[in-house]
Amino acid sequence: MTLIEKVALKALHQIDPERAHTLAMMAMKMGVVPLSGLVTTPRLETTFCGMTLTNPVGLAAGYDKNALVVDALTQAGFGFVEVGAVTPRPQPGNPKPRLFRLTEDQAVINRYGFNNEGMEAAAARLTRRSRLRPVPVGVNLGANKDSDDRANDFARVLAACGPHVDFATVNVSSPNTEKLRDLQGAEALSALLAGVIDVRDGLGKYTPIFLKIAPDLTDAELAEIAQVAQEAEIDAIIATNTTLDREGLKSASKDEAGGLSGAPLFEKSTQVLAKLSQMTDGHMPLVGVGGIASAEDAYQKIRAGAHVVQLYSALAYKGMSLVEEIALGLDKLLERDGFDHVADAVGTGREAWL
Repeated sequence: MTLIEKVALKALHQIDPERAHTLAMMAMKMGVVPLSGLVTTPRLETTFCGMTLTNPVGLAAGYDKNALVVDALTQAGFGFVEVGAVTPRPQPGNPKPRLFRLTEDQAVINRYGFNNEGMEAAAARLTRRSRLRPVPVGVNLGANKDSDDRANDFARVLAACGPHVDFATVNVSSPNTEKLRDLQGAEALSALLAGVIDVRDGLGKYTPIFLKIAPDLTDAELAEIAQVAQEAEIDAIIATNTTLDREGLKSASKDEAGGLSGAPLFEKSTQVLAKLSQMTDGHMPLVGVGGIASAEDAYQKIRAGAHVVQLYSALAYKGMSLVEEIALGLDKLLERDGFDHVADAVGTGREAWL
């Protein structure tokens, strides 16, 4: 972490977390945040779901809900970037406060509730994004809280934003929209994915479809989702979203409602990842997310079965320079263990998590 980042983070941590995030976004848009540019090595370059990535470290959805700073984010060292979640209509989300730092636990609890400006605003910004940098950009598809047909909402957002992105994620795993996680059931999920894929097939270009799942699933539920995902021929599964679990937390805000992310999620999300890898015999491309705050964390996710990884919460504690630190640190770990390429390490430590 740079001295500038240390000073900035210390100042930001003195104010409300949501306000601090807004200020950080403004600083990035104004170009005053030091960015790493493209970060890559021959060991880190990889292909994922047909996309060429300079490195396997991506940005998870939630950081840039409205695609406001996409161009800056593609210069921050990430191998790929996901914006959103985006819903068909604008919605304010849940009442404030709705974002809480758990500094003692290096964690965050949020109950945003898919606050965003809607698909038309997101699509307009995605249309204008720079295509000069080789960093794929995707959109996280969401549903309006008061929608009469939430399953169709995902397809509608893809129809609006799909022409302007490189991949799209079906997000049925946020705990902050009532009954949204019910869509993870086999019958509902199968119908939802069929609708999304129908829209994708009409876009005139192939757009990989990912499915983001919750960490709070039984093994039976996880196996059911894996089967539905394979039958629907989606391109990848993201494991995982935030958790409702609060075990072992120390911070004052530990009992706030919402989804928990950050360091306490690492073990649970990695176990889900390893189980998915086993259930799909390593054939389903997987994105590992949840609690990544170091190169070693990213490496463990990959060895558990992830082909690529995403992070978000750790940026609030370690700054944007963490992206380059993780990517180059991962390269050193791969070299240390004799892997010529990141793809060679995928799943090699899976058994330790089962």
